[in-house]
Amino acid sequence: MTKEFPNGVYPVMLTPFTENNEVDYEALGKLVDWYIEKGVNGLFADCQSSEMFFLSLEERVKIGEFVKKHADGRVPVVTSGHISDSLEDQAKELTAIAGTGADAVILLTNRLAKENESDEVWLENLKKLLEMIPKDVPLGFYECPYPYKRIISPELLKWCANTGRFYFIKDTSCDIENMKAKLEVIKGTNLKLFNANTSTLLETLELGASGYSGVMANFHPELYVKLCNIYKENPSKARKIADFLTVASLIERQVYPVNAKFYQKSIGNFNSIMTRTRDIKELNATGILEIQQFVRFNEEFEKTLG
Repeated sequence: MTKEFPNGVYPVMLTPFTENNEVDYEALGKLVDWYIEKGVNGLFADCQSSEMFFLSLEERVKIGEFVKKHADGRVPVVTSGHISDSLEDQAKELTAIAGTGADAVILLTNRLAKENESDEVWLENLKKLLEMIPKDVPLGFYECPYPYKRIISPELLKWCANTGRFYFIKDTSCDIENMKAKLEVIKGTNLKLFNANTSTLLETLELGASGYSGVMANFHPELYVKLCNIYKENPSKARKIADFLTVASLIERQVYPVNAKFYQKSIGNFNSIMTRTRDIKELNATGILEIQQFVRFNEEFEKTLG
């Protein structure tokens, strides 16, 4: 099956919870609409920002189905939820996620081999897994930092691209040379690279990266959309935006995803800042002030762009 994944911004979606720690689908619908109103080009559901390691398979499937249905064809939806250790359990997960109607099912690179195992082991496990999941489902990769970060090598990525089954990779290497090598080997294939790192984003767009898929699209996706849209025709403005985004992205070093949920609540999308991954009390009064300062800084910057 051939799929078209437009270049641009694919936010790593948050999962809103009620105060009773259940998925808040009303808020999730508002979030989907907000991303799309901000001009994003796709959505990445059931990822680490979605707290996928703390969601049951039933919840991951239901979230994937909801996001796909609510997006209603406005943008493509890529979905992961791939967290198990054994290949058999991974195949069950991925088959269930494929059943959500996702435009691509995303594999975590760190699920295919242990941290101390070789690329050869990784590739053999991938080959086995590919035989166990539906052949017509478009696939992708996510270099998820948890429980350990496994950066896929350009050589392995070339093999994957040449299968014709892979369309999307969320790169978390934060390494321009690594991404440059990857972009070289995927030229002319279905596979597109989306950079998760703000500080290297402009340079990698210029090298041929297809866009951005990172945390900060939960705060101001419209600026990432603008950067991806203008970097060729207006390099000086693109440089200005990229520099601002790098400084602004320091906010993600706070208590994420609590801070992003606080922001989403402040603009009326979320009813709660409940998470399953962090204690919300970690976002203290100083942290809240920092978010408020970030919002004002962002608003003033957007005014200067016209």
